[in-house]
Amino acid sequence: MTIAILGAGKVGTVLARLAVAAGYRVLIAGSREVSKIALIVEIVTPGAIATTAAEAVAEADVVILALPLGKYRTIPAEALRGKLVIDAMNYWWEVDGIRDDLTDPRTSSSEIVQEFLPESHVVKAFNHMGYHDLEDGARPAGSPDRKAIAVAGEPRDAEQVAEIVNAFGFEPVVVGPLAEGKRLEPGTELFGANVGATEIRTMLDRYPDTPQAQQVAAARTTAESAA
Repeated sequence: MTIAILGAGKVGTVLARLAVAAGYRVLIAGSREVSKIALIVEIVTPGAIATTAAEAVAEADVVILALPLGKYRTIPAEALRGKLVIDAMNYWWEVDGIRDDLTDPRTSSSEIVQEFLPESHVVKAFNHMGYHDLEDGARPAGSPDRKAIAVAGEPRDAEQVAEIVNAFGFEPVVVGPLAEGKRLEPGTELFGANVGATEIRTMLDRYPDTPQAQQVAAARTTAESAA
């Protein structure tokens, strides 16, 4: 299986190393010309291949988005038709600027990405754990100290991504459809957590009682009533 990673920053390169270690063929594309990142990729992610976003997507079975969220419209949407897409992006105002369109409580950021990629199968994963924890946290299945990664998406797609999460060295916890990705975003208890599956499920159970969850529920209820 070939995995393409769009984004050659800290998260993208860590995920590339995990993918290579798991035995996948890995293509990685950054914002700069291939010639300018090829040597960096060779040193930082040995085994991965630097290429253009278009070429990476064309050859990939699965595509991981590790770009700044504000650049999601630069993703080659047409080339991603029918592809399984893992959204590892988060909104950071310091990077993305003040963007009301990316902070609407009625929707999750991954749903925004799905709307831009209507013919793709978008699943949210690898977004809530820090890149340094991803780097150091991979463990074989069954390890008592294995950390967990939450996954949000439609059942069949989420199941496929859960297999990749497991191969990367983490325990997958499927939280529900893509809208439930709101539970994994910045500002939630789960965001930044480096814990096992039991702890993740406990945090998810607590989410409905948080102010953020209540704001989201109210906004969604208002939107449904207006519709």
